[in-house]
Amino acid sequence: MFDASQFTVSKPKPIPVLLLLDTSGSMSGSKITALNTAVRKMLGTFRKAELESEVLVSIITFGAEVKRAFPFTPVSQVQFEDLGAYGGTPLGVALRMAKAMLEDRDETPSRIYRPTVVLVSDGQPTDSWEKPLEEFISGGRSSKCDRMAMGIGADADKNVLARFIQGTDEPLFEAESAEDIVNFFKKVTMSVTQTVGGSVSRHSAPSAPSTPSRSSAVGGSAFGSTGSAAGTGASQPQTSTSSQDDDYDSFW
Repeated sequence: MFDASQFTVSKPKPIPVLLLLDTSGSMSGSKITALNTAVRKMLGTFRKAELESEVLVSIITFGAEVKRAFPFTPVSQVQFEDLGAYGGTPLGVALRMAKAMLEDRDETPSRIYRPTVVLVSDGQPTDSWEKPLEEFISGGRSSKCDRMAMGIGADADKNVLARFIQGTDEPLFEAESAEDIVNFFKKVTMSVTQTVGGSVSRHSAPSAPSTPSRSSAVGGSAFGSTGSAAGTGASQPQTSTSSQDDDYDSFW
């Protein structure tokens, strides 16, 4: 007997993006303003992009407190409120919260693309971060995520950020101006949107923009500890070769 309900179209797997954002007191002023602007632009681009899959976004902030702004939410439903900057830099707690969220199959379902986790900080952690970081990158579902990191200004702990992206093909992005922060989130946006829906696969895009291993401060206020750019470097094209085309149904 004919049953029309048997003919269904499977829904494409969504693309999750988790932002871990430093909102400590040292981020106040032009840094937090630029970060808010960059996140808004990224969300706007995701909303406008004609993708086969839906982008899910979640934000965890760490400053005076560690707070999840919202769980993985379709980008069309995200209501982003500007972040403030207060307190210390409790990175360890933020990593534990992020890992717990990623390991929970109700919070982070199995049938999704590999999550992209983005860490942004301008200073040194003020809590016990070593064990949470090691657990995040070395075991469980969190270790299988794509990871990207940006250090803002001369005081950012680049060793910690470099450990976060250890084992990936992503370079550590170093921002010295408001423009650099916006450019980093453009890179995040391109990385995510090329996962699906484009004519080129995410890790073979020949037209991807070059990303400097150390960002040049062009325009905007500098974020060096003395209020000036800490230095510039030549731009190096970055390509990624990690296997994003894994079987995602079995990935988690």
